Amino acid sequence: MTPKDTGLQPQRTALAWVRTGLAVLVNAVVVLRAGIEAERPFILALGVVLLCAVAALVACGTWRARELTSRAERTAPHWMLIAATSGVVWIACIGGIASIVTTLPE
Repeated sequence: MTPKDTGLQPQRTALAWVRTGLAVLVNAVVVLRAGIEAERPFILALGVVLLCAVAALVACGTWRARELTSRAERTAPHWMLIAATSGVVWIACIGGIASIVTTLPE
């Protein structure tokens, strides 16, 4: 009996989590920099929230990647994990737009 081919789906999923975390991290740093330079406490606070969110996102991504590689059966992630990741990405988008708007010359 030959072993079952699990394919590369777990590795692709893990890489997707890493890419998302890296993108949000870069965005958080840009938002923090814009908040510091423009001296806007709201933008600065948004950058700090994004840094905390990216830490949680990377932790969830690591957990999810380990879960996918350790299980024989593939299961979809919990809906709360998907919703939280979507929320973090939306906050990153809003933070990026806010950082651009605050640094525009008047």
